[in-house]
Amino acid sequence: MSLFSNSYFVLFLIIFIGFIIGRIKIKGISLDVSAVIFVALFFGHYGVVVPKDFQYLGLVLFIFTVGIQAGPSFFESFKKNGRELALLAGLLVVSAGLITFLVYYFGGVDKNLSIGLLSGSLTSTPGLAVAIDVTGSSLASIGYGIGYPFGVIGVIIFVSFLPKILRANVKEEEYKYKGEMATEYPEILQKHFIVENENVIGKSFKELNVRFMTKAVISRVLQNNIAFVPEPETIFRKGDLIKAVGTEEALERVKLLIGPETKKSISLSSNFDVKSLLVTNKEVVKKSLGQLHLLNKYRATVTRIRRSGINLSPSPSSRLQFGDKIMVISSKENMQKVTRIFGNDDKQLSNTDFLPISFGIILGILVGKLSITFGDFSFSLGLTGGILLLALILGRTGKTGPIMWTMTGAANQILRQFGLLFFLAAVGTSAGSSLEATFENYGIELFLYGVLITLIPMIITTIVAKYFLKMNLLTLLGTLTGSMTSTPGLAAVDNMVDTDAPALAYATVYPIAMVLLIIIIQILSIV
Repeated sequence: MSLFSNSYFVLFLIIFIGFIIGRIKIKGISLDVSAVIFVALFFGHYGVVVPKDFQYLGLVLFIFTVGIQAGPSFFESFKKNGRELALLAGLLVVSAGLITFLVYYFGGVDKNLSIGLLSGSLTSTPGLAVAIDVTGSSLASIGYGIGYPFGVIGVIIFVSFLPKILRANVKEEEYKYKGEMATEYPEILQKHFIVENENVIGKSFKELNVRFMTKAVISRVLQNNIAFVPEPETIFRKGDLIKAVGTEEALERVKLLIGPETKKSISLSSNFDVKSLLVTNKEVVKKSLGQLHLLNKYRATVTRIRRSGINLSPSPSSRLQFGDKIMVISSKENMQKVTRIFGNDDKQLSNTDFLPISFGIILGILVGKLSITFGDFSFSLGLTGGILLLALILGRTGKTGPIMWTMTGAANQILRQFGLLFFLAAVGTSAGSSLEATFENYGIELFLYGVLITLIPMIITTIVAKYFLKMNLLTLLGTLTGSMTSTPGLAAVDNMVDTDAPALAYATVYPIAMVLLIIIIQILSIV
């Protein structure tokens, strides 16, 4: 038995060679993990095929983990710049549809073949399913087979070289993006102030509602040379020293309310302790800090929340997420109880619960099979769309009863890479096996039409995004790959950057682009 007939051997050989080639850099550019698909195309051309089961297994894992990771920020992102991203996705898909119309109307190419070419050039499996359904012709699948190879390769090449073409530095774009995030989530600082404002002297924290008035947390008070964590009944006295934690803007409000800033500092009383805790107790996930009544029950205060690398200023309405790192001040006698409330179990972060993963994927597949009908017009999200949409919702939800939908960053990354490699290896050999036959049967002309359908919409979208909307390069890259429904394209971008900006943009536009493409295919079939 030949080793090349052993699916597992071939699969991991392609991955192995792909990783070696992917690490080769030419003028600072490398293919990284996307090199796997080029190796797979080569193997596929010579008749070596990785079974499609690996393709679908890899696809569902990759898309599910992308959705779960992007879910918490997806809906917020959609509110802020969703209209711009939706506009760009619409521009790309509609322009691709228009080029397809020109191809069969003026180019003399069979309409069914052209519609298949469109779905292949945009690498859309749901699009192909709809194309076959509405045309009732096998030519649609042949067109898909011709357009798909460059649809995969063309997007990877385009997004890989786009930073060089635009003369943009990826690291600088990351710096700008992180700067935008810093504006949205300002740095959390700590300062000391002296109580001198006559309007607050003699009044309690509860009367003044300091947290609401300033948006800062008063973590300590020094009164009569005794340091303690303030309680609602604590009375402000002239000359008291207080320590406040919050954004620059919040601390300015403390200064106006309480009194001037000072360089003096408060040493924590021996009766109190400061500790960094991990939120790993599922019982407190999604609960607000106010619901925990930490101050009243345990004389404890949360002064800071660190989430996904960002420091957040806590408030009574702040809801906890699994994996949050919080800074707590508490009396020593109660610190152990407070620790148990939040969990603080490192092992919980490294564990991966496969029950919600498998259940989530099952639900996603079922959602993808749902069909929405308006008269003679109908569409469904398909395998990829259903899983992505549900994963986004579950990632945003975080927890349903005892089930935690979110995953730690490490677990997500491992499953994501695992799925991606399987997908690239299988889809590459599948496309490579039909590469030569399609050229022999239909010539170079149809392939070139597919190249135009792939490249021209991306060029138009890039010009509008970069020079009219002034969009950040990282968001643009994610928008292009999402609008082209290109998982390998996102993989190429994912390995170029250190932020989740492309994944967020991809997740935002992918469902929009997929639904629009299905609508465009329906329209083309009757025009």
